[in-house]
Amino acid sequence: MSKMATGRATTQGNTAKARGRHGPWNGAPEGAHEWVSFPDPEEERTWQFDVTFLESRWTCIFGNGCQGVLTGPAPELVQGCCSYGAHFTGAKDARRVQAAAATLTPEQWQFHGRARPKSGTKPNVIVKSKAGELTTRLVKDACIFLNRPDFPGGAGCALHRAALERGVPHLELKPDVCWQLPLRRDDEVADDGHVTSVIRQWDRRDWGEGGFEFHWWCTESPEAFVGTRPVFEELEPELAAMVGKKIYKRLVQYLRAREEALGEPAVAPAGAAPSTSTPVGVGARHNGSHREPAPVPESGPVPVPVRLPHPALRRARSS
Repeated sequence: MSKMATGRATTQGNTAKARGRHGPWNGAPEGAHEWVSFPDPEEERTWQFDVTFLESRWTCIFGNGCQGVLTGPAPELVQGCCSYGAHFTGAKDARRVQAAAATLTPEQWQFHGRARPKSGTKPNVIVKSKAGELTTRLVKDACIFLNRPDFPGGAGCALHRAALERGVPHLELKPDVCWQLPLRRDDEVADDGHVTSVIRQWDRRDWGEGGFEFHWWCTESPEAFVGTRPVFEELEPELAAMVGKKIYKRLVQYLRAREEALGEPAVAPAGAAPSTSTPVGVGARHNGSHREPAPVPESGPVPVPVRLPHPALRRARSS
């Protein structure tokens, strides 16, 4: 069970207005997230997942309100997070994307001609820094694969478009960092060799120092939390690729059990009013038989776990 869910959620503040804004989590620390961890049954590894983000309604709003990652709002550019190109995770990642680029057509890719090599057959889409880092080339101040609004085929990633037209997962064609966003995996190896693998949301700090100069970032902005499904469903292919199908299945089993324990799904069905009632007690079903939840006092601490809203939404309610 997640760390915060094992405790007792409390309602702090002495005004009805404060309770209305935050509910039982009025006293949650700024930026608080719930997490769950469990051991890998086949490896010396512990998995740790950001439950708050995975249960949230985050969705990509590229071209639909995304302000980009420049120092000022620039939704009209429709660049999303493609302004600085993609940093490859290694040579294998770069070769795979270069091979995918060779299959793109001028109808799919605005800068098809700019990528034509002066010699050889491999598209000229990769640059190597003095430090040895591999990234996609920039053309007109953004990634070479980014089609701009004036392109007849419309704005967006040429690789993503090709994947949609072919009916294949976009993660087969795009750089690793591009299909993983807004997710991030961090692996930490202990002295005894045990690995802790963390799956969490991609934060500003993960961009390096420049990330703190962004005018806007989607995982901290309520405008992006408008999806119709929780992230763990919306990004199923990405999560399964990052952790493996068996671990993803275990994660979903936990999150489904959590939904039943809390008495409501992570994301309410379309048109459903937000729940204002006290959730049922954890363990409302025991050995398959129904058990009534414990009575809830009219005031004082809520005696059962309550799902923690994402910090972006808690900040929006406070403003």
